[in-house]
Amino acid sequence: MLKKTLIVLNGFIHDFASGIWLAAIVTIVLLHRTHLRETELTNALNEIERQFFWGSISAMVVIMATGAGRTFTYVENWYGENAEQVRRRMLIIKHMLLFTCFGAGYLWVWAMVFHG
Repeated sequence: MLKKTLIVLNGFIHDFASGIWLAAIVTIVLLHRTHLRETELTNALNEIERQFFWGSISAMVVIMATGAGRTFTYVENWYGENAEQVRRRMLIIKHMLLFTCFGAGYLWVWAMVFHG
């Protein structure tokens, strides 16, 4: 019972960290837009942007660790053999898309956070 509870908790933490990551990236963008409009706030907003950036890095570490945990705790053929094959392909596509989004997200906000 404890093992199943920990597996479910791992999944919840993975999903929660993913939401935190996305929220941090969106917040950086919104802060940066304000920073461009309100130049007298630049110094304060620069610091807050960096805090959100490093928070997003922490969330990414949690996402990767709990994602690895999911790999080792996955239950085979939960939905039936045919559905599992489709689900696995969809998971591969989803993760390729998400890795692309993570990379693009960091490329997008890097210049906002660490500008000259």
